[in-house]
Amino acid sequence: MSTTATLATLSDSDLATDPNWWRQASVYQIYPRSFSDSNGDGLGDIRGITAKVPYLKQLGIDAVWLSPFYPSALADGGYDVDDYRDVDPKLGTLEDFAEMSAALHAAGIKLIADIVPNHSSNRHEWFQEALASPKGSAARDRYIFRDGKGPDGEFPPSDWDSVFGGPAWERITEPDGSPGQWYMHIFAKEQPDLNWANREVRDDFLKTLRFWSDRGVDGFRVDVAHALTKDLTEPLQSKLEIGTEDGTLDGSHPFWDRDEVHEIYAEWREVFNEYNPPRTAVAEAWVHASRRPRYASPKGLGQAFNFDLLQADFDAREFREIITRNLLEAAATGASSTWVFSNHDVVRHATRYGLPKATPEAHKRGKGQDGKAWLLAGAPEEELDRELGLRRARAATLLMLALPGSAYLYQGEELGLQEVSEIRESERQDPSFFRNRGVEIGRDGCRVPLPWTAEGASYGFGDGGAHLPQPRWFSDYAVGVQEEQEGSTLELYRQALRLRRELQAAEELTWHENAKGEVLHFTRPGGWHVVTNFGEESVELPPGELLVSSGPLEGGRLPANTTVWLRWQAK
Repeated sequence: MSTTATLATLSDSDLATDPNWWRQASVYQIYPRSFSDSNGDGLGDIRGITAKVPYLKQLGIDAVWLSPFYPSALADGGYDVDDYRDVDPKLGTLEDFAEMSAALHAAGIKLIADIVPNHSSNRHEWFQEALASPKGSAARDRYIFRDGKGPDGEFPPSDWDSVFGGPAWERITEPDGSPGQWYMHIFAKEQPDLNWANREVRDDFLKTLRFWSDRGVDGFRVDVAHALTKDLTEPLQSKLEIGTEDGTLDGSHPFWDRDEVHEIYAEWREVFNEYNPPRTAVAEAWVHASRRPRYASPKGLGQAFNFDLLQADFDAREFREIITRNLLEAAATGASSTWVFSNHDVVRHATRYGLPKATPEAHKRGKGQDGKAWLLAGAPEEELDRELGLRRARAATLLMLALPGSAYLYQGEELGLQEVSEIRESERQDPSFFRNRGVEIGRDGCRVPLPWTAEGASYGFGDGGAHLPQPRWFSDYAVGVQEEQEGSTLELYRQALRLRRELQAAEELTWHENAKGEVLHFTRPGGWHVVTNFGEESVELPPGELLVSSGPLEGGRLPANTTVWLRWQAK
């Protein structure tokens, strides 16, 4: 017995010209400041990425997603943007960006840029102009300024909370030195929200999309895509009136997932379609599954992240339900699904899977008000089983790479990197740690610069050390070590990504039923079988030619926490 979810078939396998290249692409996320440092200042940079293009090509990815590289004070890891049409001088120049883009394309790798439309930084020239301008000015209308409550306007315009803690409003000092209006910031106070009801804001972002598309960017990852439009009708609703996030499925929340946001993305789609092939986009939209399809519409951004597997336990039933539901959702919209386990915002999955499942303190989940899942590693080191975590991570990733849709990988996961927990408070950089001390451990642990060699002050990251401390155990995970190590995680990723390109065909998946509830078995077209044992005991391995395994096999049996790919033509 089997069940099948069928999606559209890719029309062309040539990444250079195929408008559907993104549908089943493997995308590698680079956090530029922690990837490779070319000039020895302790900070990763654009030239460092260019130098590692041969590594990326050998890895076998289809595209690079570049986290923010714009000028920024790093109040939120680069998501506080000073200038949307420039490169941070600490990371390089526009000329460096052009060289990187050319090198990636010469290697057959597409380039996706992170774009941050909900808010600018408080250092952006627009915001500085707003601070210097009077109440009611055109400069202030690009942002969301309101008078405060109380006789002297000393209270915020509403009781809305910021994702990073505290009120979502900050009071300014007027040009004459008097206490003034308040501006809205869903995130940090250094990230004032833009007013997307303002035509100038909309037109300027269309200009930005063209600016980067003309410089070789093939697509965009849209940060907080569901927050741009707001209902600021007076009186502003109280957070008590708004209700829970799951209770606002009709677009009525004052700033999350409003229906009007799709008018913006329809305009963006017109710009994307000016290019050949059309530029792509993927929405970071933490919304209810029933409302996600509009972000993935071909008339809008075209694709939307689902973070369901990222938030799931290592559990066969949970994995199957998530995969089935998301493939059916993608089929209904004409989009392709997205799969991800790790990124710059969450604890690495090799660590998450090694934490005791039954210990809430060790593996708890919190939600920011935007629904973003902050996965915390709050357990003592002795409660973390690193070996088990890596074994499960390898198995989960090999399963994920076989799914129809786009696979998003985060730098360092191909090395099997664990979360870095041994960072002193004085060395931490993530504002979420300082704003919510005791609630969130922060995101620095997954942003530590990569180890390229087993030796050196920064394990090959750069000649001048690293901006976040690297632990000694990084030497065992270094690229140079794993390239010489049979069965390494790096070797597994390279082998799987190469086979993935060869084996991919129609976006179809067929489940195979079996008596073992802890085993998942599905087939892709062409006799490509994928089997994962989520259980604690080994099981009999189905017949077929072994293509790749996430771990050593036991004779004719599939061990616990292991995935295999087989080629098998049923008679």
